[in-house]
Amino acid sequence: MTAQEYYEQGNAYRKAGNWQEAINCYIKAVELDPNSPAVEAKQMLDDILSFYHKDYYNP
Repeated sequence: MTAQEYYEQGNAYRKAGNWQEAINCYIKAVELDPNSPAVEAKQMLDDILSFYHKDYYNP
């Protein structure tokens, strides 16, 4: 898969509420393309999860 495909799959997971899989897809997208929009999307989810779900996600 391409970085764009991982990013889009991550968006689908995020919209479905599966945040952990979304983060995994964003990480893969960033590994393939460090300039991917997944960088910002992952940071957004990191911020949300660290604020709302301190026990749900530990980076």
